[in-house]
Amino acid sequence: MSNLIQSTEFKSFVLSKTPLIDVRAPIEFNKGAFPYAINLPLLNDEERHLVGIKYKNAGNKEAIILGHQLISGKVKESRVNAWLDFKKLNQNAALYCFRGGQRSKISQEWMHDASCDIVRLKGGYKAFRNYLINEIDNAPNNFKALILGGRTGSGKTILLNKIKNSIDLEAIANHRGSSFGRKITPQPAQINFEHSLAYDLIQKLDKGFNTLLFEDEGKHVGNLYLPKNFATYLSNAPLIVLETPFEERIEITFDEYILKAQESYKNTFKDNYFKLWATDIEKAMLRIQKRLGNLRYKIVCELFQNAVNIQINSGNLDSYKDWISYLLNEYYDPMYDYQLEKNKERILFRGTFAEIINYFEDCKE
Repeated sequence: MSNLIQSTEFKSFVLSKTPLIDVRAPIEFNKGAFPYAINLPLLNDEERHLVGIKYKNAGNKEAIILGHQLISGKVKESRVNAWLDFKKLNQNAALYCFRGGQRSKISQEWMHDASCDIVRLKGGYKAFRNYLINEIDNAPNNFKALILGGRTGSGKTILLNKIKNSIDLEAIANHRGSSFGRKITPQPAQINFEHSLAYDLIQKLDKGFNTLLFEDEGKHVGNLYLPKNFATYLSNAPLIVLETPFEERIEITFDEYILKAQESYKNTFKDNYFKLWATDIEKAMLRIQKRLGNLRYKIVCELFQNAVNIQINSGNLDSYKDWISYLLNEYYDPMYDYQLEKNKERILFRGTFAEIINYFEDCKE
């Protein structure tokens, strides 16, 4: 059917946040897909496996015949209906398979036969991913990066989200960026992280921003790594240092890692939430044991266990602030100060929360 539409207008898909139907098998989708994509496969994992064996042993023609045999009757009807239902709710939806070949073409044809036309991504997943990765690689040519630094608990993420021309890498990575930064929900796949970063970059640059602010994360956020060239560019960018009083930093950390974290665990795990939360904190402390040293690790564990016991016995959470204070003073601050001293020539501006907000409001870039 020559009238079936294909498109390589990948930027428009990003800017319009186009809903996407991914007709690849679940095993492929789970390895990596695009923002706003839903997996409504033409072939499930087992069917794809069988068709793949047939292709290897008997060639493309026989593989296509087997595919049509597997996806026929009620099975075909249910798959087509799933696509039609999604398209009905998302009129601007498009679809793709791995290379924009047989699977997406057949899916598009079956939808057309059901009087529903949909755009197919020319080149499929592979072409769209290549576009997004190239956009990340080329992005440093199109904007000036600034890096927001500051000691742990200074409120960097809070400030970052007050600045329009910023990109929150921790939000994209679903991780708070420290040894205690794991969240209840898992981090996305590395591929999904890269795609979401590309989407954010393309959208921000399309708004005309010449300067973009990022939090100081290093080469990775949790288990996810920034693309190498992009990470190198950020690592050499000028620093904006947020300076926050120590007591305020304790309160910010307490709110994020104790109050909000426990509430999140409670909403997810109900009655067993507290034990699970405390166990995860203990695992996080164990991850930094070597850097703390045996004595400081022992003190950190005792402070935390004391706070846990007080919460269990009285419901009071204030003793966690002693634990936070010790971690900041004995672990995080010396480590950050050492790194900042090594990069002091990169410091462009340092100030309070309000002063940095004003700095960006006055900045004409």
